[in-house]
Order: sequence, then C-alpha cells, then structure tokens
Amino acid sequence: MRFGLFGTGYWAAQTHAAAIEAHPRARLAGVWGRNPAKAEELATRHGVPAFTDVDALIDACDAIAVALPPDVQADIAVRAATAGRHLLLDKPLALDLAGADRVVDAAQASGVASVVFFTQRFHPNVTGFLASTAAAGGWQHARATMFASIFQPGNPYGDSTWRRERGALWDIGPHALSLILPVLGRVTQVAAMDGPSGLVHLLLTHDGGATSSLSLTLDAPSEAVTRDFVFFGENGTETVPPGDGSALQAFSTALDQLLEEVDAGTRDHRCDVRFGREVVAVLDAAETARSQGRTVEL
Repeated sequence: MRFGLFGTGYWAAQTHAAAIEAHPRARLAGVWGRNPAKAEELATRHGVPAFTDVDALIDACDAIAVALPPDVQADIAVRAATAGRHLLLDKPLALDLAGADRVVDAAQASGVASVVFFTQRFHPNVTGFLASTAAAGGWQHARATMFASIFQPGNPYGDSTWRRERGALWDIGPHALSLILPVLGRVTQVAAMDGPSGLVHLLLTHDGGATSSLSLTLDAPSEAVTRDFVFFGENGTETVPPGDGSALQAFSTALDQLLEEVDAGTRDHRCDVRFGREVVAVLDAAETARSQGRTVEL
C-alpha cells in the first residue's frame, strides 16, 4: 500500500517514515510538509519525491499517515477521506469537536478504513491487559498520573507550538483516556481544574457510575517525571503495565491493523476515527469545564 506521509518533524521521521519503509506491505509514496526544505530533506533520505501540494500527494497514494498539529491533520484527513484514501492518523484527532466530527463524517461517507495511533494501545501486553481488565468488571475508579517534562533543552517536542499552547490536556490527555475508556466506558460528566507547572486535573464520571481522575503536565520537574495508571474495584487494584516495545514497533502494529481492516473490508477498529472523536469530546468538555469552573455533561 502506498502511503503519503504528511509531516517532517522528529515523530514523522523517526516513527512514521521509518516504520513505513520497513514494513513488508507498505511503501512510502512521498512526503509533504509545511516547511518545503524539510520535506525535501526527509523525502531524499527515503528516495521518494517531496510534494508541495497536499492534494497532489493524496492523489499519489492509497493511504495517508499524518504527523502534524491536530488542526492541520483534521483538514488533510477530511480531504484524503473524501478522495477515498485510508487514514493512519495521530492523536488527538483534532483540536475541537467540530474538526473531529468533520473527519468522522468524511470517513464514514467514503467508507475508508481508519486507525488513530494512540501509542500504548498498539503494544500487545497493554492490549491484553486492557481486555482482561475490562472483562473482569467491577471497577469503581481509575487514577492516571502523567508527569512529563518536554521543555528541557534538546527535547524533540519542546518547540512544538501547539503543545505549548494546548498543554498536557491535549498532548498526553489522549494517551490517558485511551487506557481508561476501554475499561470504564464512555464519559458522561467532566470537571477540571488547573494547577502549577502546567498541571491540569480532570475528574470524570463514566457510564454505570464509575469515576476516574487524571493529573497531567508537560512541564514537571525532571525529578518528578512519572507515569502511573491504576484501576480500583471489587477485586482490588490493577496497574497498567508500560508498553513492552518501542514506538516504532507500535506503529508497525498500527500499519498491520490498518491493512487488516482494508483486506477484510471491516470498519470497526477499536481505535478508529470514531474512538478518536470520543476522546476529543472529553478533551473539549474539559476545556470548557476548566475555563468556566463547572461540571460539563456529555
């Protein structure tokens, strides 16, 4: 399958392009980026053309892989889906619910396959853990703590404008939700509060009455960087394990699963654009909750 790569940054080069090139059933058809010089450099590295026009690259491929700011991604995804191209997108799907709805509508209207790359959801040990934990049932609460520190010198994501503007809620919030929602179910209420060092705290109610709390930041002191996900319920506690592979391996698994969707003609992947939209709905509600100081119903 010919993939058009949209994006030229660290994530696009080290994960998307590398995985596509190494995959036995995928081929890189070309690269487009907002910086033509970087697009030319990455394309040359992989021996493919650099495109200066979005639609020209869409025309030259069967599927797109996107590593761009979410608002830019949403527009390109709509254009690609409308043209009948399959979608391998990054999280979050968009930066507002309207943008996410546009992507979902375009994908459903054209019938293309879609996968949104929530990294942890493509590690087999994490997938197995979530399936068994959800099947066990009886869960009353989940706690997620993600303290990252990306603004240190040399961090490849520290200069990202959208991450600086939108913070941890929109950058690592999707990762946290992608682990909680499969076990506790759809979110029905959202409350949120800000803290120091870019902290945002979310308190969520889920279908059936279970709750979850999320504490997120991208600007933690280096000594405080941590990741912790725990479910509490009738049978005690369960801690989500870290993924047992690299991001490159996880992205290769996402490629496998997108190709399986295409081969089988199915459109029910657990991390498709509809799930991506569900995550954006929670983030959008949290944005309203934190700015207005109220609980938001979903």
